[in-house]
Amino acid sequence: MTDSVFQNPQKKITTEATPQIWIRRLVWKIAIATLLLMAVGSATRVMNAGLACPDWPLCYGQLVPTQQMNLQVFLEWFHRLDAALIGFSAIALCGLSWWWRRELPSWIPYGATVALFTIVFQGILGALTVTQLLRFDIVTAHLAMALLFFCILITIGASLTTVSSSPTIPRSLGISGLIAATLIYLQSLLGGLVASRWALHQCFGSSQLCTVMNSHIIGVVPPTLAIAFLSWRAYRTPILPNNLNILWKVAGSLVILQILLGIATFSLHLQVEPLTVTHQAVGATLLGVLVAFTVLAFRNSQSSKQYQTTAIKN
Repeated sequence: MTDSVFQNPQKKITTEATPQIWIRRLVWKIAIATLLLMAVGSATRVMNAGLACPDWPLCYGQLVPTQQMNLQVFLEWFHRLDAALIGFSAIALCGLSWWWRRELPSWIPYGATVALFTIVFQGILGALTVTQLLRFDIVTAHLAMALLFFCILITIGASLTTVSSSPTIPRSLGISGLIAATLIYLQSLLGGLVASRWALHQCFGSSQLCTVMNSHIIGVVPPTLAIAFLSWRAYRTPILPNNLNILWKVAGSLVILQILLGIATFSLHLQVEPLTVTHQAVGATLLGVLVAFTVLAFRNSQSSKQYQTTAIKN
């Protein structure tokens, strides 16, 4: 399948080449595993399990530390296991993308290569979080790379998803999605900084790091307004494709849920660990939904132009 096929979204899924279907399925599976990885990483942090395995890459010098196994050791060990599986899957994705490069959009192999380098670098940062005893800047960078890898996967998966022709999708809808996704990414990193520096705990006890904490609280406003504007634009867009219609509603629901979780987490002083983990997992999910919306909106916009050009010629 060549680029011309990629640019023709009117083709049904049954006419797609098998390699494109396999790559798309693999990408979505890795994306789900990455979301799980970030959730487990969050649980590892809030349970103070980041140094439960004192060595790296093994845990107590073993592949499976059965004798030392407890909840904290299990979280750190499982986090590493999930990361390793994702790493091997990224290698497979990169290799298959280059093997089938003639049947895929020309940029997909390069995107898969960038994803592979991103997860390798993320793994290096993961090792440094242990050897450098959870240094806050390394922990935050570790999260940044995980979110970036997640976004790349969502971009590839959404790009390989079939879209239908529509004469009504403005390009500005994709731009609105891109702005919202960027703001959520930055807010997620700020939240990661709050977590890695334990700013919320210290702000409760004294004035230290209150600036970081307050920045995260105030930082909720821009992405919330961006998503509200995106939802309004999507609602006002006539004949919006079903996938975009679902995604903007999910994004709107998630941002409301995320705000409520943030308020509850702050009010309970981080004493309910599952609530804190859910807060961070919902944030990552919201980012993925916005990235998917952005890619599909741009693709539908391109399809709209092709639709209008064809209509004019006819």
